[in-house]
Amino acid sequence: MTPGFIHPSLLLIGGALLLPFIQGPLRKPYLFLVPLLALCAVALNTTLSGTFGLFQFMDWQLVFGRIDKLSTVFALIMALMAVIGTLYGLKVNRAGEHMAAWFYAAGSLGTIYCGDYLSLFFFWEMMAFASVFLIWFRRGPQSLQVGYRYLLIHTIGGIILLAGIMLRYQAEGNITFSLLDVTHPQPYTWLIMIGFALNAAVVPLHSWLPEAYSEASFNGAVFLCAFTTKTAVYTLARACAGMEILIVLGVIMALYGVIYAVMENDIRKLLAWSIVSQVGYMVAAIGIGTEMAINGAVAHAVAHILYKSLLFMGTGSVLYMTGKSKFTELGGLYAKMPATFFFTMIGCLSISAAPFFAAWASKSMIIGAGFEHHISWASWLLMFGATGTFMYNGLKLPYFLFFGKNNCSEETWEAAGDPPWNMMIAMTLGATLCIVVGTAPGFLYELLPYHVEYNPHTMYHFMETLQLLGFAALAFFLFKKAVEPVDRICLDIDWVYRKAGCGFLWLVKKPLQAIDTGWGEAYRVVGLSSLMSMSRFWSWFDWNAIDGVVDGIARLVRGIGSKVRLLQSGQIQISLYYAFSLAAVLLITFITFQLL
Repeated sequence: MTPGFIHPSLLLIGGALLLPFIQGPLRKPYLFLVPLLALCAVALNTTLSGTFGLFQFMDWQLVFGRIDKLSTVFALIMALMAVIGTLYGLKVNRAGEHMAAWFYAAGSLGTIYCGDYLSLFFFWEMMAFASVFLIWFRRGPQSLQVGYRYLLIHTIGGIILLAGIMLRYQAEGNITFSLLDVTHPQPYTWLIMIGFALNAAVVPLHSWLPEAYSEASFNGAVFLCAFTTKTAVYTLARACAGMEILIVLGVIMALYGVIYAVMENDIRKLLAWSIVSQVGYMVAAIGIGTEMAINGAVAHAVAHILYKSLLFMGTGSVLYMTGKSKFTELGGLYAKMPATFFFTMIGCLSISAAPFFAAWASKSMIIGAGFEHHISWASWLLMFGATGTFMYNGLKLPYFLFFGKNNCSEETWEAAGDPPWNMMIAMTLGATLCIVVGTAPGFLYELLPYHVEYNPHTMYHFMETLQLLGFAALAFFLFKKAVEPVDRICLDIDWVYRKAGCGFLWLVKKPLQAIDTGWGEAYRVVGLSSLMSMSRFWSWFDWNAIDGVVDGIARLVRGIGSKVRLLQSGQIQISLYYAFSLAAVLLITFITFQLL
């Protein structure tokens, strides 16, 4: 590659391939050294600008190193998360899990640095196929099925993206990864946007995220929460800035995630729903498309990676020590895990945009960009979503997990305690950065793509934030019984396409199989030589298509049967009516507060 440019993905991939051969006392220093070298490479690359790592492949020029302010800020935070995530999981003895995490981080960094769609697609798929192992390595009762569904959905997203890339190449004759024509979108524009949006968990393409992230290993979830959705945010900012449909989708995400997080009983699934909500702010900002909005989306992505990884480290510590992840099996853990509570609380305040914590410096920039661009309806709804964020993440999570009723079994209570030193250091780093970003955001603003003239430390912003947090606190204590954790299954949009999958599976197994059987019987009875070549084709189709489709669809819809049985027995609570009723009451109260 061009002298001076060091691709961090090569360091992570090479380090991952060598890892199985590093044994004994050298393993842990090596684990820390490799991502640290990748971070150093990214830091050195910040002194460069332009395109590097150019390769000619057939008729296409591949660009593996496009360096500008947008790629630099994302590369820095991703490399930093590779360091913190590896440090957090330092005591994991499975080399394969660390290898998967590093390949996953390498795919993200490769996507961020690439300048063409062909290399983007390569790194995009690397992310999907590496990250699934972070789910499988938990080895829980649902891990295999959840991992297959996660991989299948992301493969479908990759196919949609590839179709868009091919149509764009056919129309424009180049594979340059650049801003699309969003004012007059072509079919390939929509396909590329949908491919990116699936990884960003844009509703209704989001259902893979809560299921997969809550099922990942305790340290795998720290990597998952940082890379996939935020890399998708980067690609949307690069290719789809100003696409107005993203404003609507982003606002829907912000509110939809709040509703399901409020109802959630699993602590890590609550955080996963929170990702859907918080990424909604970034997607809406990209849809607005102004310089201030893009800066807000990028700043919020950085802040989100910091506080969300801290929250997943805190809840991962609970899972690591107790083996439990449901509110109804935990509670009262402050006495046993005070340090974990402290770090988790910093993450909760950071995501809630409390004064002088991480999102304080970014979320208001997005909302302000909406008002500045005269899209007031979006900004008001995003402000309402912010109150919900404080309710479920700033109040519900710490209250019912660390205080509230103690639902721990005797075995769980005895096992509870603050985690090992490496996990404590990783949480300390994350918490420190959350506070630094919130109190002194100037260094972050210097990294943003456009010049920033924004100061979050104003009395108006301070009073507005206190008003929103006060409203959320009042609503929480008024409706505490309504948001109290209950062990239930909340059906989501994925129920629809899983049922459709069941229908398709029936179609393949019954009518098509009957036709296959009838054709075979006709061939046996008639014995006409003219049927022979068609019979060979049908035999091939039966083996490669029907049986393959049956197996694939069965993996996708497996698990819906148990939900349907529970639904029939009345054990599933379909809580949409309850959720939207609660949201309506809170919205009316919120508007009343604003008018006062």
